[in-house]
Amino acid sequence: MAIPCPHFIASEKAAMEAGILSPSSSSQPSLILTQDDLKKIAAYKAVEYVESGMVLGLGTGSTAKHAVARIGELIQQGKLKDIIGIPTSKMTHEQALSVGIPLSDLDSYPVVDLAIDGADEVDPCLNLVKGRGGSLLREKMVEGACKKFVVIVDESKLVNHIGGSGLAMPVEVIQFCWKFTASKLQKLFQESGCEAKLRTFGEKKEPFVTDNKNYIIDLYFKKSIGDLKVASDAILNLAGVVEHGMFLDMATTVIIAGELGLTVKNK
Repeated sequence: MAIPCPHFIASEKAAMEAGILSPSSSSQPSLILTQDDLKKIAAYKAVEYVESGMVLGLGTGSTAKHAVARIGELIQQGKLKDIIGIPTSKMTHEQALSVGIPLSDLDSYPVVDLAIDGADEVDPCLNLVKGRGGSLLREKMVEGACKKFVVIVDESKLVNHIGGSGLAMPVEVIQFCWKFTASKLQKLFQESGCEAKLRTFGEKKEPFVTDNKNYIIDLYFKKSIGDLKVASDAILNLAGVVEHGMFLDMATTVIIAGELGLTVKNK
């Protein structure tokens, strides 16, 4: 998707650092930005919160990868020093090593200074849906341990209520009797028109397996699920459920890249 961007207000610095704008092109009225451009600009803006000596939670996904790359670039340039990264997936672990970010884990660093990650949905209260990339458990563990959690999205991820995009709200479950667990989840939200589907991949529709060797049940809602904390507790009380993709009251800052520039919302 390409978005005409006549006025990219308050974000030209991030756009230039991301290589999307040049000093000469910033004055041009007909700049076209793709969705990935917006993600990259938001990610570069988020990295401005990073300081030398920090322990960082490194997110997973198409937006977070830009932040990881930028952090690695600044380390190589000597602009960031003594950084420790804690990755939220095997994919991010591999990327972080490839760009020279020293890594550790929560066992060694139980308090994280700052985490940067994307989100699949953001509601007006800055509650999130995450995990459509399959890394929700590790993301929640790392981002739940951080002092500051900066979320980076493009404006397509904004919703009126959780589940409002009509796309998946993932729940990580153990493989044992997953159909039983899926049925329980669907019945739990039947008043919201919930449909529970096992996540699969490839032509053979093999079950998607997380880094933790679990399955994911994707929940699709036709209506609001109501009180999110009540919904969260109900899901987690089901035997067989490991974790869900609602990140409630966790984001401290959300950076939104859109047609008119960057919007920063703080909790």
